[in-house]
Amino acid sequence: MITRPSRDGVLSRPRALALGAVPLAALLAVGGLAPLPYSVARPGQTTNVLGVHGGAEVISISGAPVRETTGQLRMTAIVATAPRAEIRLGDVIDGWFRTDRAVMPKDAVFPSGMSDAEIAKHNRADMTASQDAATAAALGYLKKDPDRVRVKLKLSDVGGPSAGLLFSLGIVDKLAGDGSGGDLTGGRKIAGTGTIDADGTVGAVGGVALKTQAAKRDGASVFLVPKAECSNAQSAPDGLRLIPVTTLKSAVQALRALAKGGSVPSC
Repeated sequence: MITRPSRDGVLSRPRALALGAVPLAALLAVGGLAPLPYSVARPGQTTNVLGVHGGAEVISISGAPVRETTGQLRMTAIVATAPRAEIRLGDVIDGWFRTDRAVMPKDAVFPSGMSDAEIAKHNRADMTASQDAATAAALGYLKKDPDRVRVKLKLSDVGGPSAGLLFSLGIVDKLAGDGSGGDLTGGRKIAGTGTIDADGTVGAVGGVALKTQAAKRDGASVFLVPKAECSNAQSAPDGLRLIPVTTLKSAVQALRALAKGGSVPSC
């Protein structure tokens, strides 16, 4: 805001307010009309990777005995406005004041310089790479021969790498359970998020606060969160237990301990 002093050198407050109101009003008017470089995200779907989605098993395995499982392992997602959507000042202000919305720079949500079709292709490629890494991590953890045990993952309407951890846990549960004849979930609805590398390292993904809301909405009582994002998950809904993980091994150990009533780390 730019104002002028009065003749005696003292700022005239009514005049200052009047002068300042003009550029502020102009700014609001322009901001209200012009598209802004933001995306508005909200809680999206959750999908049980131990179950059926779109008429097919999310995880199908051949070459090894497969367990019947109870409980659920729900991957979580967010939904963001499309890259070409016009976001205006009102949308941004509304998003800032709502707990079920997040306003983020578009470049933080979508790869820059790509068309919508290119972004969709990029996200599908990320999902495929994530599925390959999840399979490698799970079979490596279980010491299974990937040439004999074949895993097929199918989740066609979700892109990106953030389901990696849950895919790996689903493979482990179907092949080995908790290692003692029980389910890795302990019969619970477990939700979570996190990328995974072939060596089992869990990585951060973003959007955790919104994903915890989706998890609670769909009945989860536990949420697995990459440890680096614990601070971002502190606004999780009441009744949702946060468990930090850094590797596939730490996630499996935490779920086994939870099923047995043992000590489990928390954010």
